[in-house]
Amino acid sequence: MITRFLTDVRAKFNPFSPRGKTVRLFLSLLPPNARSSIKIETKMLPRLSKEPSALYVKLKDGKELNLDLEKMKITEVTAEVDRHSRLLSRKEELTGS
Repeated sequence: MITRFLTDVRAKFNPFSPRGKTVRLFLSLLPPNARSSIKIETKMLPRLSKEPSALYVKLKDGKELNLDLEKMKITEVTAEVDRHSRLLSRKEELTGS
């Protein structure tokens, strides 16, 4: 997963729920030094919480992704983030920055 263009990640999940697996896997894909360059906030919900998991990602160009984790799996989440990161990478190469 391309994390170079991420600026902000907010995750809210129940670690005991099967739907919380996507968020846990996404957070595990972030590199160990990610907290130095990415603002990461996590909120753990109580075990009996019925509140859905949520993942918010903000990229360097200001694009915000509010991902619906009730319908998405980790492969779809990483594909969505990588799709936009590749666009930013291509723009960066073309401008020579």
